[in-house]
Amino acid sequence: MNFLAHLHLADNSRTSLAANLAGDFCKGAISNHPKSLQQGLWLHRQIDQLTDSHELTMELIQAFPKSLQRVAPILMDLAFDHMLAKYWDEYHHQPLADFCQYAYQQLQQHPDLPEQLRTIVPTMQQQNWLAAYETREGLNKAINGVSKRLSKPELFDGATKTVEKMDIEIEIAFRTFYPQLMAYSRIWTRKTPAEYL
Repeated sequence: MNFLAHLHLADNSRTSLAANLAGDFCKGAISNHPKSLQQGLWLHRQIDQLTDSHELTMELIQAFPKSLQRVAPILMDLAFDHMLAKYWDEYHHQPLADFCQYAYQQLQQHPDLPEQLRTIVPTMQQQNWLAAYETREGLNKAINGVSKRLSKPELFDGATKTVEKMDIEIEIAFRTFYPQLMAYSRIWTRKTPAEYL
C-alpha cells in the first residue's frame, strides 16, 4: 500500500494517521522510535506484510511483464492508491478532498514525525499528492516521480502504459483484496501488542 491507503487504513482503524504513514520512513526496531509512533509503525508493518504475501497480490505482481517484475510491487501499491482515490466514496464517508486536508493537518501537527517525512509534507500538501491519485495523469506522475528517486529509473521503462493496460486486472485485485485489508486493520488494532500502546 502507498500513502493514501495507509492514511485511509489508519483512519479506518481509528489509529494515528501520521504514525501509520511514518512506517515508510522509520527503519529498525519499533521500540527505538517515539512512543507516539509505535502502534502506527506496528500496524503499517502488518499491512505491508499481508499485502506482500497475499495470494491475490502475488498473482497480480506475477501478471506484470518480466521487464517490470522488479518494480511491480511498487507499481501495484501506486495503482491501488489510484483505485482507492477513484472509488473513494465507496470506502469512506468523507469526501476525498476533505479527507486529504484532514490528513495533511494531522501530519503537520504530529510532534514526532521522522525528519524525512516532515520535510516532504509541505510539498505533499502544496501539490496535493493524495488527491492527485484520483486521475490517470496523477497516477502517471507518481510513477514517474518514484522512478526518478531510484538509482535505476530505467527499471520503470514502459510502466505507465503497462499499468493502464492492466487496469481491469488491477481493479479486480484491489476490489477483492482491499476490503479484507480494511477488516484486518481493525482486528490488528485491537490486538496491538501492549508495549506499543
